[in-house]
Amino acid sequence: MNKFSALAFCAVLIVIEGCKTVPITGRRQMAFIPSSQINSLSFSTYGDMMRNAPLSTNQPWTAMVKNSGDKIKTAVEKYLADKGQSDATKGFEWEFNLIANPTVNAFCMPGGKVAFYEGIMPVCQNELGVAVVMGHEIAHAIANHGNERMTQGLAQQFGGAALSVALRDKPQQTQALFMTAYGVGSQYAAILPFSRLHESEADELGLVFMAMAGYDPREAPKFWERMSSASGGAAPPEFMSTHPSHNTRIKNLNAKMPEAIKIYEANRK
Repeated sequence: MNKFSALAFCAVLIVIEGCKTVPITGRRQMAFIPSSQINSLSFSTYGDMMRNAPLSTNQPWTAMVKNSGDKIKTAVEKYLADKGQSDATKGFEWEFNLIANPTVNAFCMPGGKVAFYEGIMPVCQNELGVAVVMGHEIAHAIANHGNERMTQGLAQQFGGAALSVALRDKPQQTQALFMTAYGVGSQYAAILPFSRLHESEADELGLVFMAMAGYDPREAPKFWERMSSASGGAAPPEFMSTHPSHNTRIKNLNAKMPEAIKIYEANRK
């Protein structure tokens, strides 16, 4: 085998190894970064954030976040185990926190590191509303979306360098890339359409996940109606946003609702 053929063969192997399948949706994705590396970066970043961010002292809200997180992650782990897909959460160290900040947002980093901001709690209204957001955020982690975005970002910004190399040579840029990939930052770039795909996929998975945990999925469109009202129509046009429009989300959720209701009813018995 000549040098060119050997390189081509190695490239094919990398692509094959990097191809993964998202649970439930079955979408094929390219995610090259070893889970151990990306989880390590996630745990250290999340730990720093929690040490520096004021945690909420609102006990009822905090309890809602932790309870819905525990119920959904338990249901998802059981589903994955039953399907022989427990590797999807291998190395996870689940954590659910509420930050005392008026921002209307929530995020989930690799390895099950979830954080809500207090600003989103009035939109959630109750634990059922929290479960809508929690299912969506956990879905990002289960679907390996951040690894997928980090893989693309490393290719775009560092010529496909390994994460360990990027962290060594350009730690600040790599950290910024990580924060953006997990929704902690914002960026208008070529990856935006891809991000909308992730958001729609997380909506679909989140609907199923909350139903598995015994939460009525019919709350999901209602949550996004409230979110639309809370934003006062100030959201940017969909083609400029990393998220689908509220109307698009509601339409897509309603299309998936019959299947989710069947799952919900089955888990109530």
